[in-house]
Amino acid sequence: MAAGESTTVVENELYRITFSNRGGQAVSWILKKYKDDAGKPLDLVNQKAAAKLGFPLSLWTYDADLRSRLAQALYVPSATGTLNAPATLTFTYSNGGLEVKKVFTFDSTYVLHVELTASQNGSPVTALVSWPGGFGDQETLPDYAQAQFDTMQGGKDDRQAAKKVVGGGTLPGPFEWAGVSDLYFAAIFLPDAPPQTLLVGLHDAIDIPRHGKTDQTDSASVLGAAMGSTSGHTSLRLFAGPKVLDVLGSVRATANGGQAGPNLEAVVNFGYMGIIAKPLFLALRWVHEHIVSNWGWAILVLTLVINVAMLPTRIQMMKSALKMQRIQPEMNAIKEKFKKYKTTDPRRADMNKEMFDLQKREGVNMFGGCLPMLVQWPLLFAFYRMLLNTIELRQAPWLWLHNLAAPDPLHILPIFFIVTMFLVQYLTPSPGMDPAQQKMMAFTMPVFFGFMTWNLSSGLALYWAFGNVINVIQQAVMNRTGMGKQMRDIAAKRAAKKGSGRQMVRR
Repeated sequence: MAAGESTTVVENELYRITFSNRGGQAVSWILKKYKDDAGKPLDLVNQKAAAKLGFPLSLWTYDADLRSRLAQALYVPSATGTLNAPATLTFTYSNGGLEVKKVFTFDSTYVLHVELTASQNGSPVTALVSWPGGFGDQETLPDYAQAQFDTMQGGKDDRQAAKKVVGGGTLPGPFEWAGVSDLYFAAIFLPDAPPQTLLVGLHDAIDIPRHGKTDQTDSASVLGAAMGSTSGHTSLRLFAGPKVLDVLGSVRATANGGQAGPNLEAVVNFGYMGIIAKPLFLALRWVHEHIVSNWGWAILVLTLVINVAMLPTRIQMMKSALKMQRIQPEMNAIKEKFKKYKTTDPRRADMNKEMFDLQKREGVNMFGGCLPMLVQWPLLFAFYRMLLNTIELRQAPWLWLHNLAAPDPLHILPIFFIVTMFLVQYLTPSPGMDPAQQKMMAFTMPVFFGFMTWNLSSGLALYWAFGNVINVIQQAVMNRTGMGKQMRDIAAKRAAKKGSGRQMVRR
């Protein structure tokens, strides 16, 4: 046991970790390439949560008293001052029959290796290496709510929200890797011997200041993880760093006697739209690397490419709408013919058959107008998931915006989005829709979706707003074509006919 407290700093080009010999744990974990909201180097250690729940690389045991003792114990460090990676730092503790040894090995990456042995009077102690206190970029309640418990088991990744994680609960293994992450950073354990390793989920809570309030607090869930062995000897790696796809892809689990297992890319939560969201991100990154070195402009370029690629679907929608307009009088005649029958009357099936036969005879595809939406909505949700989980957009500036991952503080983009969406609705023909109903939709839809963008990331609002600008231009041009003029003529004649019909009714 050491006579007093001391600190040791280990650093490479990516991080600067400060260890205390009290507990042999990390009390600061500065990521040199990232900053916090105040513009200072980001400390991956959540100081408030760690002070209550434990610091990274502290030891977790099922015995709470032993856990507290190990956290307060004064270990003997193999070195003090500053070590430059590659390096090895060892902490040893021996007192009252309890013996613990931690060996940390560092290289030039975000991954470090941990070797732990623990015994009491010669018998092994089940002590797990832990990351118990969340992350330093968690400041508001939504930041904590984005945390997840990540696992890879049998080649299948899984993630759980805080509400599904039982604090102190042992999860059945083995796991190729497991740990916790928030929106942009992760702490993932990769055991050297998965079959001999157990995993414990940590879930606690701390009080944080309520947003905009100085005298009120909210209870925030804090997720953590602990991994180790019942044998008293644990050997594993720990990745602690940003959720950058290339970085995560370079870190693989242990398999077949080497690091040939699944990588950590699945820690980035693209959700069920990942099959689209990930290629979208790769395309966005390519634009950023090869065309324009600003993420905001890269979003605009990718938005332009996507909308140009979707132009054929808009033309197809317009053709389908024109065909539908042409047969609308006959469709109305069929409806008039069968309107005397109740909806439950079997003869209503004859109405549907006649309408279907008419559409088939005239070459009208009733789903033709839905085609653009069938393409646009998956792209929209995939773009949302992609931008939400892209750490590259965190604190990325564009014009008046300082952070494309945060809402527009001036709300310029949401307002611009509402205006441009109104123009899109106004210019887009709506066959068969009552003019009054069309006007109502032209106002309600933009307001509804504009409200959605009010508190979403400005990167997503930028994508939507610029997409609307492109749609306005495309629709304005298409409205001037022969097909567009036909649609307007038919709509005008129908509106005039309805207007004269109303006048006759009034008389």
